[in-house]
Amino acid sequence: MNRIFDITLKDLMQILRNRMTFLFLLLMPVAFTLLFGLAFGGSSQPSDTRLPVGLLNQDGGLISADLHTLLASSTVIRLDTTPGRTATDLSALVGSGKLAAAVVIPSGYSQSVRNGSPLKLGFYADPSQASTATVESALLAASNRLAGAVRTAGIAANMTNDPAAFDPALAQALDAWQNPPIKLSITSGISAKLQNQNIMSLAQSSPAMMIQFAIAGLLTAATVIVNERKTRSLQRLLTTSITRFQILLGHYLAIFTLIFVQFLLLMLFGQLLHVDYLRVPLATLLVALVTAVCIAAMGLLIGVLAKSDEQAVVFSLVPMFVLSGLGGAWVPLEYTGAAFQAIGHVSPVAWALDGFKDIVARGLGFSSVLLPCAALFGYALLFFALALWRFQRVSE
Repeated sequence: MNRIFDITLKDLMQILRNRMTFLFLLLMPVAFTLLFGLAFGGSSQPSDTRLPVGLLNQDGGLISADLHTLLASSTVIRLDTTPGRTATDLSALVGSGKLAAAVVIPSGYSQSVRNGSPLKLGFYADPSQASTATVESALLAASNRLAGAVRTAGIAANMTNDPAAFDPALAQALDAWQNPPIKLSITSGISAKLQNQNIMSLAQSSPAMMIQFAIAGLLTAATVIVNERKTRSLQRLLTTSITRFQILLGHYLAIFTLIFVQFLLLMLFGQLLHVDYLRVPLATLLVALVTAVCIAAMGLLIGVLAKSDEQAVVFSLVPMFVLSGLGGAWVPLEYTGAAFQAIGHVSPVAWALDGFKDIVARGLGFSSVLLPCAALFGYALLFFALALWRFQRVSE
């Protein structure tokens, strides 16, 4: 292990002697974070910060339609009624963090409410999420309001002894609910935090520029490995008892350490700009750790593939531009169509951004970052395996 750490320390000292390293790793991402954040924050239209909630109406009756209307008018939740989805689909979307919760109105709901014994609504949510209580409160308020209006309409129909009077009375009661003398607005702390559009823009630009310039910084790390071969230091190392795997691992740890420290410093800077990385600290730390693992493996592969300094430049900058642009670092994938979003997730940058933004922008919890972290770890294994395979062939 000492030999591995010796290589790691040697690489770090060699990298940090270059003043351009500080420029790429810290100054450039800070400058571009402010540039992109202020640009989009000043020009973008206010976004809908309500919590996304899926709705599946299996009933089709008048009262279930009224419940739909009440939920749609909520200031806290935003209904997603995409056609063709099943209850299983909604459950999966909630599990992946795409929806804060989901509601299923069962068949026969309207008649059961009218009879005074309403069927239970299907509700899918993650109890560990802070947003779940907010959605439950909004759903309870809407269902109670509807139940009260139904009781009022029933009384009116009974008093007039005219069943046909029920529907008009229900409409009047619901209209009265919409315009009460006193209004109580339910807001969540999560929603309130997202109202500032400048902070929302920084929540996109801060992790995006952090990831992009971590990839750009691989240029310096790759050059170290290239120079090791050019100066024949690698050949001399191979004459000792150290193995090829240990050499590669030493280089990898140096790149990983550099990127992870960069992430910690830039997240601290983002926190000062009110990008709430510390809202779920363990989730943020896990995303930063796995992203650094992935990018370091990519840097290792670039260093092994490049045969000259010129190739190291090309192999570092081209992935930065391609993967960053494709992965949503410049324009959020949420602003694009479903097809481009699917293509964009070929890039590990998209998965890293999903993980960070689930915490700082979407108000989700720890479980929401597990899928992005798993994808990033898969990319890391692929890159490291390719680097190991190539390094063994090059050093033979």
